[in-house]
Amino acid sequence: MLAEKDKVFTNLYGFDDWKLAGARKRGVWSNTKELLALGQAKIIDEVKNSGLRGRGGAGFSTGMKWSFMPKPSDRPHYLVVNADESEPGTCKDRDIIRFDPHRLLEGIVCGAFAINAHASYIYIRGEFVNEAKNMQIAIEEAYAAGLIGKNACGSGWDIDIYLHRGAGAYICGEESALLESLEGKKGQPRNKPPFPANAGLYASPTTVNNVETIAVVPEILRRGAAWFAGMGREKNSGNKVYCISGHVNQPCNVEEVMSIPMRELIEKYAGGVRGGWDNLLAVIPGGSSTPLLPKDICNTVLMDFDALKAVQSGLGTAGLIVMDKSTDLIYAIARLSRFYMHESCGQCTPCREGTGWMYRVMQRMVKGNARLEEIDMLIDVTREIEGHTICAHGDAAGWPIQGLIRHFRPMVEQRILDYRKQAA
Repeated sequence: MLAEKDKVFTNLYGFDDWKLAGARKRGVWSNTKELLALGQAKIIDEVKNSGLRGRGGAGFSTGMKWSFMPKPSDRPHYLVVNADESEPGTCKDRDIIRFDPHRLLEGIVCGAFAINAHASYIYIRGEFVNEAKNMQIAIEEAYAAGLIGKNACGSGWDIDIYLHRGAGAYICGEESALLESLEGKKGQPRNKPPFPANAGLYASPTTVNNVETIAVVPEILRRGAAWFAGMGREKNSGNKVYCISGHVNQPCNVEEVMSIPMRELIEKYAGGVRGGWDNLLAVIPGGSSTPLLPKDICNTVLMDFDALKAVQSGLGTAGLIVMDKSTDLIYAIARLSRFYMHESCGQCTPCREGTGWMYRVMQRMVKGNARLEEIDMLIDVTREIEGHTICAHGDAAGWPIQGLIRHFRPMVEQRILDYRKQAA
């Protein structure tokens, strides 16, 4: 359990003032000048030693990512914050931006300094209208107080922060598609290499980080890497904001330690599964793109990158979608298939054609109007798409289907047999 003193997002529910005065009372901007005085190399080492992994889904080491940025050169460096939170079941960054925007801004100042960037862009999801308003007010407050801009926090470092609103495309959550959109082009992923650290925004060295990832950096620097690394398990350290939705009594966002048992998380903070734990059917543990898990795995699994990978799922964005026994799982996964078909950018043939094909088959599976051998064919198609596209959108479209068939194949088969009986 996360001790109250170890919480970072102390205004996650918006009970206190989210503006500059309130943020300062919560310790934000308290000694930012001293944090920057640690120096770029020391900051990167502290973030590395803390074990902080990206909170946007991929889980890559944040300090390692920063270290990929080239040494100072004649090209400008950029820090881009990915606030395009479009993954179904995920709403953590939204509340951080809405209720604690200054914590993100302080994180940007520290992160931008570490990677030698004098400009940072926050790419925010277009639908986050009120959140964008709060963020812009916070940026203006920070400029007026001398916290950002010329000589930020009196540190001698110049940093300008710009808010850029997207237009609601899920694919722009992928970092290179985000950069394309930020440049005013169609939001489509880029081939890699070159990677953003070498040629990102405007072909210059760029680091793209998630909102939650950047927002915790100042606290890591204040309290030390050992403090953050001491929470959770090895290689899965620190705190995490979990989003719990679906068939629970109290859907919520909650900050807890990494590696907390899924059952404890749901029962302690979300009021338990509707109808009791025995009424649980399955949980999607990390946002809609991660494969669902049946109740027998949910009983004991830990909420971290490695534990969920070991059961063929993933932590992703830590957006838990809880489904009780009233759920038509086949329909639920078909609905997700429709989402991924609609949101495909169409650049890669396997994804452009495959997502539509999978959705049409899943529509028939919902009714049972399919052949038993089509189940294996469907799995084969997900694997033909997986790993054969520029970005991971094709993988994300196939994984929910793989999870359904891996754990609930008898349910799919029974639907087909029932349909045959009715048709006869």
